[in-house]
Amino acid sequence: MENLIELLKGVRDDIDFRECASLVDDGILDSFDIVEIVNLIGEEYDIKIPAIEIVPENFNSVDAILNMIQRLQEK
Repeated sequence: MENLIELLKGVRDDIDFRECASLVDDGILDSFDIVEIVNLIGEEYDIKIPAIEIVPENFNSVDAILNMIQRLQEK
């Protein structure tokens, strides 16, 4: 998880990713942030995130992002 948090801080260092559980719902992350995160996750974890997975539920918290990554790695 620490690796993911550091990756996310590279996108937005002004957010406490450990504490926030409504990153998308509260408008903290915008669409440009999500696109950058998707690209970085793809490179870092060697996975492709399909468009169907790019939904608020998968990006509202670091736990949700990590769960999505783990789920996609199992495929």
